[in-house]
Amino acid sequence: MRRTRVLPLAALLLCTPALAGTAPAAAAPQTAPAGPLRILLTNDDGYDAPGIRKAFERLTAAGHDVTIVAPLTNQSGTGTKMLSGPSITVKHPEPKVWAVDGTPGDSVAFGLAEVFAGDAPDLVVSGTNFGPNVAGLATHSGTVGGAVAALEHGVPAIALSTGGVTAPDPVTTVNAMGPTLDFAVKLIDRLRSRARSGPLLPEGVGLNVNHPVVGADGRGTAAGVSSTFQDAQTLLEPDFTDAGDGTWKVTVKVDLRPAAKGSDVEAVAAGRIAVSPMNADWNTGPVDRAVTSVLIAGLRP
Repeated sequence: MRRTRVLPLAALLLCTPALAGTAPAAAAPQTAPAGPLRILLTNDDGYDAPGIRKAFERLTAAGHDVTIVAPLTNQSGTGTKMLSGPSITVKHPEPKVWAVDGTPGDSVAFGLAEVFAGDAPDLVVSGTNFGPNVAGLATHSGTVGGAVAALEHGVPAIALSTGGVTAPDPVTTVNAMGPTLDFAVKLIDRLRSRARSGPLLPEGVGLNVNHPVVGADGRGTAAGVSSTFQDAQTLLEPDFTDAGDGTWKVTVKVDLRPAAKGSDVEAVAAGRIAVSPMNADWNTGPVDRAVTSVLIAGLRP
């Protein structure tokens, strides 16, 4: 049965602590269950994209209870954007599927506040999507943005991306989504077995997983798995050309520089799966805070 709902902005604000100033409506589970997980599945390519549908099938086949709460349309590149309008339209086209006319962050906010109201999922999985989300791409990624929205609410999250550091053929990428999801199932099983009576991941920490495209058909096996960090380079460089009529033509090119040792770019370029920890609070480490303290010493308003 198809259902459509239009929610006022205030309904989502109530589950967004940074804006509402209150505790989120969906509290994170304290411990990981011993059995299959309840998973909220989102993405940025849209609720009916190949990656999320393959993820639904594979995670369900692994025994997990999966519910799709994802954007109605393609929201690639929206990053952490959310709650940009006074209302939001939500469709329920089929069982276990909710399509939110908004960003990945909007989708996760709705899922936690309404679909999983009062009983947060054990895990949010965002993806898998077309193309990598490494280096500067991760900062602007809607796939990563969906995972960040979950972390803001204290729910463990994994962002999944399929692709090398250059854009491969879409058909090849779809093929590579199979190995990506096979690895995702193994990773989730590892998290669950290591958690035992604790949380799946440390509080506030998520994982950004980038699986390379391996082999001419994309179905090859990755060379290994690396614990990585987000490379500092941007990867994409825009070039603006003045058309002379008040408009500018924008051309974007890949500007790949040597990868930092141990980074996500280095791993994916070598055909390895990159697993990078991430958080949602944008804080740096104590060394950087010490530098800031020295910088502002003696300054007055």
